[in-house]
Amino acid sequence: MGNAQFPIQLMTVRVRIAPSPTGNLHIGTARTAVFNWLFARHQGGKFILRIEDTDLERSKPEYTQNIFDGLTWLGLTWDEEPVYQTARMSLYREKIQQLLDRGLAYRAYDTPEELDAMREAQKAKNEAPRYDNRHRDLTSEQEAAYLAEGRKPVIRFKIEDDREISWTDLVRGTVTWKGRDLGGDMVIARAAEGEDIGQPLYNFVVVVDDIDMQISHVIRGEDHIGNTPKQILLYEALDAKLPEFGHTPLILNQAGAKLSKRDGVTSISDFKNMGYTAEAIANYMTLLGWSPPEPMTEIFTLSEAAEKFGFDRVNKAGAKFDWDKLNWINGQYIHAMPIPEVTDLLIPVWKSAGYVLDEKSDRAWLEQVAALVAPSLSRLNEAVEMTRYLFQPVEFTEDAKAQMQQEGASTAIKAILEAMPSPLTEAATQDVIKQVVKEQNLKKGVVMKSLRAALTGALQGPDLVQSWVLLNQKGLDRERFEQALSIAA
Repeated sequence: MGNAQFPIQLMTVRVRIAPSPTGNLHIGTARTAVFNWLFARHQGGKFILRIEDTDLERSKPEYTQNIFDGLTWLGLTWDEEPVYQTARMSLYREKIQQLLDRGLAYRAYDTPEELDAMREAQKAKNEAPRYDNRHRDLTSEQEAAYLAEGRKPVIRFKIEDDREISWTDLVRGTVTWKGRDLGGDMVIARAAEGEDIGQPLYNFVVVVDDIDMQISHVIRGEDHIGNTPKQILLYEALDAKLPEFGHTPLILNQAGAKLSKRDGVTSISDFKNMGYTAEAIANYMTLLGWSPPEPMTEIFTLSEAAEKFGFDRVNKAGAKFDWDKLNWINGQYIHAMPIPEVTDLLIPVWKSAGYVLDEKSDRAWLEQVAALVAPSLSRLNEAVEMTRYLFQPVEFTEDAKAQMQQEGASTAIKAILEAMPSPLTEAATQDVIKQVVKEQNLKKGVVMKSLRAALTGALQGPDLVQSWVLLNQKGLDRERFEQALSIAA
């Protein structure tokens, strides 16, 4: 890649995801990556990663790494070495020079003030803003005069107003644009001194890259649909075969607007940190715009989706992001997961919460903790609060304190302390409870509530008997009972 001449295009399906490293991997970009990956795998093609890092001021290595990490976490493995646009500037400038030499592009010397005045005049006439192509046919004398003034020209690509651009979109069917609706001749390189070519711009470099990388299908969000007619004209100007285009529906917030950073959590790393599994996120993103065929259910792996994926089932309408649906899907994955796997996922969650644990020596105990809470989880992070009483000193809620001051509460706890066997098993706990109820002539409800209040500091939580056994294994139950009795006193 990067040769002066474009390679001969092959028929093999080749798709790409091309994020800009100006921020963390966004869910919209990730969903586009999912659709590209599914299509590539369905067709036996290649999924290519391109880093569009030409925005030198905003592009950062940590964002590039975040993109790599996010795609890898989701299981969206790419098939070739990533391509970086910053390494390809010479190719872009070479192709721009070709357009200049062929009279398909030209240098425009307008000042910012002149462009502003042009737009203001259009606004006053209630016209859509567009470049009026005023510098398209400058004489060499006019160009020399502008250069003598110290003006730095941009390079514009010629777009004829009477041209009709049409393509058959993989999602939307036939789409047609008029040249006059594209805003006039398009800037393809920023301003530069004299005969120099400034920094090439998005619409141009994307086309050069897609040609050079032999991209057969350009699959992206519908917010790019206005770029497609401009890019088609560039393909033609560069004598290249057009790829197929598909514009997928946007992900919308609950108000029906495009999901953005203002909506809070939108990056893949944020979802990971909130306790969502990679499988659930990938699954849910696939459903954001694609309807699985029967007999598929809504729970599936990426590989299963790839077997059935096609654009005939991609919706045209935007897909609303539904947190409840995502939580349900995530819960399904957690509940179906073997306990050792759940434990592996929960350990870093517990550690990040500041819980002290030893992964090796505590492993058997941690798996018991995971088994206790896993059926109740919709997000992994929910385990932090659910299990706090197992890892940290207990803080009694007001309800728990009130329970310990109820008649019979301290009697029940004292009797339990005296009757506790060692080691404590689930069967043994049941026997102790029965014994205390009978010998102390207490209602079972009083004993159970008091027991929970004493052990967990609350009146609600995971299974009480299992919790007691887990606390006993750590030698914490007697300490909790003594603490509860001090409250009851």
